[in-house]
Amino acid sequence: MDSQREQMNVVIVGHVDHGKSTLVGRLLADTGSLPEGKLEAVQAQCKRNAKPFEYAFLLDALKDEQAQGITIDTARSFFKSQKRDYIIIDAPGHIEFLKNMISGAARAEAALLLIDAHEGIKENSRRHGYMMRFLGIKNIAVCVNKMDLVNYDQKVFEQIKSDYTKFLTEIDLKPQAFIPIAAFYGDNMISPSPKMSWYKGGSVLDVLDGFEKAAPLDQQAFRMPVQDIYKFTEEGDERRIVAGRVETGTVKVGDHIVFLPSGKKNRIKSIEYFNGPIRTEAVAGQSIGFTYETEIYIRPGEILCKADQKLPHVSNKFKANVFWMGKQPLVKGKTYKLKIATQQVPVIVSDIVHVLNAAELASSQKPHVDRHEVGEVIFETLKPIAFDIITDIAQTGRFVLVDNYEIAGGGIILAPVFDNDSSLNQHIKNRDYGWERSHITPALRAQKYQHKSAFIILAGKIDTGKQRIAKALEEALFNLGKNVYFLGISNRLVLATHDSKDKTLGKYEALLQLGELAHLMTDAGLILITSITDIDQDELAMLKKLNSPNRTLVVSVGEDDRFNSESIDLNLVENEESEVAVKKMVDLLVKAVVLDPEYEI
Repeated sequence: MDSQREQMNVVIVGHVDHGKSTLVGRLLADTGSLPEGKLEAVQAQCKRNAKPFEYAFLLDALKDEQAQGITIDTARSFFKSQKRDYIIIDAPGHIEFLKNMISGAARAEAALLLIDAHEGIKENSRRHGYMMRFLGIKNIAVCVNKMDLVNYDQKVFEQIKSDYTKFLTEIDLKPQAFIPIAAFYGDNMISPSPKMSWYKGGSVLDVLDGFEKAAPLDQQAFRMPVQDIYKFTEEGDERRIVAGRVETGTVKVGDHIVFLPSGKKNRIKSIEYFNGPIRTEAVAGQSIGFTYETEIYIRPGEILCKADQKLPHVSNKFKANVFWMGKQPLVKGKTYKLKIATQQVPVIVSDIVHVLNAAELASSQKPHVDRHEVGEVIFETLKPIAFDIITDIAQTGRFVLVDNYEIAGGGIILAPVFDNDSSLNQHIKNRDYGWERSHITPALRAQKYQHKSAFIILAGKIDTGKQRIAKALEEALFNLGKNVYFLGISNRLVLATHDSKDKTLGKYEALLQLGELAHLMTDAGLILITSITDIDQDELAMLKKLNSPNRTLVVSVGEDDRFNSESIDLNLVENEESEVAVKKMVDLLVKAVVLDPEYEI
């Protein structure tokens, strides 16, 4: 391969035994891209073993393929035309190896999709078509192979072209060409075939050379998903480095940046690179670190963007096409883990618009998506996430869904969805609608207990004394004769559901459980106190909603820039950790809860 020439990655996909390996082998042979003597050596080996030569044998480098007769992994081969060099990825056709095919095809800039003229369109032909759509590949040609088996009949070709075009239109995919070929005999591979004079289009090689390369990734808008944040302390080093991989675009020292979905703005102070020279610029494909001018709190999962460019969408609802590979169906109303770039959040299947059955080439409406089906789905996350539409930036417009620790589906984002309704609001409406109350009103309980109910959350960073203050507050209110209870973290873990051991989903379930428990206790007229370390303002908003219409008092302990002024009710910042400091904070909280009319609940 000539490193100075233009290169293009091409994936070959199609149903098993539709001729992918034969097509690649023929391209290698006919373009003179094989090592000298390789073709003759394979032909001689076939002769010694008394079996007919096939061009597919040129690709049998993988032991699994030779032993089982199938391509399990994605094999890479190289050939060249006068215009450019090609890296060809030969992907497996068996349905059991769809994940392997996706892994290989993810690197592709173009695709050749094969259909056997004799067998016609198969289920995998449709699934592979959707996979090309899922991966955002725009340079696509459909090769109708083995035309020799149907006597090069134009009617057979036109029928397959018509049927497959209809399917591709449903998934919004438009191939640039349909090519009738007989790969084994070289018909329409690198030059027009006299056996199909009725075909006026280009050969496979002509069509490949006609594909246009997409704009380089470094010319697109800047996107760097934050992988982690590293804080240094030794030898006077006080850098806080945001690390990640630049997916698209470029960024320079001094550029104004914004983190999404938080919306926090800053400016690049330096570009950090391990054990290398000082850099002033980072480009797509580099794993890099940044320091910024103003110290702000950033979580892994944020997307770093340049403030003067088109920004990603920020929403907690979006519409997507999903290809499902899970053992259990994708079910409406169920919660899964969404992984998009470095973001990992719980996501609820809010609605299933329609399902495309690859076997029957038909759309239907049902509350689930079965294995190997494609669904148009509305997803809803607990908190806003940042994403791009697949047609804008593919790297931040694709995602996977995890179910029971396994990647069970992949999808592409079609559009953000903006509406006021949410799964959480609907859950609360359903709960309140079915909530049976007695004749004892909240006012009667408050009169009897001499206080109104409250859910008090002490939030902040670790080691700020939150739990100590919470326990002291419980004791102070108890001594005043109030009905109060402190719920410690270990108690919450016992009460939380154990259906999911996944950290992301487990936290969501624990918050849901805590919010419902708070609603129950405050509805009974009690004061519930808890302390939480790892929580942000979106999660606090969720707890407030779950406890509504009862009051929630959020107290920020210590300095914590995760919370804005709207998300907290009181700030407790105290450098001392003495009993006197704790007492001062507790006294302030007691006033906020029951004594001071300004804070009367």
